[in-house]
Amino acid sequence: MRLALFGPPGAGKGTQSMLLKKRFGLDVISTGNLIREAIQEGTDVGRSVEKYVNAGDLVPDHLVRDLANQAMAEHKFDRFILDGYPRTTTQAKWLREFLDAYKAPIEAVISLKVSPEAVVDRLSNRRINKDTGESYHMIYHPPPSDLDPALIVRRSDDTPHAIKARIDVYRRETQPVEEFFRSEGILIEISGEGEVSDVFNRILSSIEHIAELELV
Repeated sequence: MRLALFGPPGAGKGTQSMLLKKRFGLDVISTGNLIREAIQEGTDVGRSVEKYVNAGDLVPDHLVRDLANQAMAEHKFDRFILDGYPRTTTQAKWLREFLDAYKAPIEAVISLKVSPEAVVDRLSNRRINKDTGESYHMIYHPPPSDLDPALIVRRSDDTPHAIKARIDVYRRETQPVEEFFRSEGILIEISGEGEVSDVFNRILSSIEHIAELELV
């Protein structure tokens, strides 16, 4: 099974990816996490992308591509979920060509639909487990009570100014990716609003045909 989760910042891609991982045993490839790890480790790539992240801008295609390339190769081009990638049509076309070369095409792109108001609410209340990358919402999906509070952090790009910039970037550059995957016939649109469990059940219903093939 090879899936991609798509949607604006705060759509719940990280949360739903973790749920899909637990249900199907898939590995989550989050370019956002890969970028943040590179920044924390102070690698050459990390230093290159840090200025873009802090400004709420998209990281240049070639830098994200290199990170995603390595991650998919490490997972042997199968049984993964792409979380937040691709984000531009250039990345989408590259991804299709790259995986087709290994006869491992993406089987479904799940687009989570969330209003701008919901995005602001979610990101303002979002916290991240800095060890695992798991996302929490302080009201609707709080971190476990036994989790060390020192592990729960707020991302630097979840400030009001950065949130607005990220929404603008999404509308301008990332939303056209949806049309690309629609033309490919693999786009599945799901409401990303409501309880986490409700959104997850909608996703499960939408990929039931793919999940059945996994069991054959």
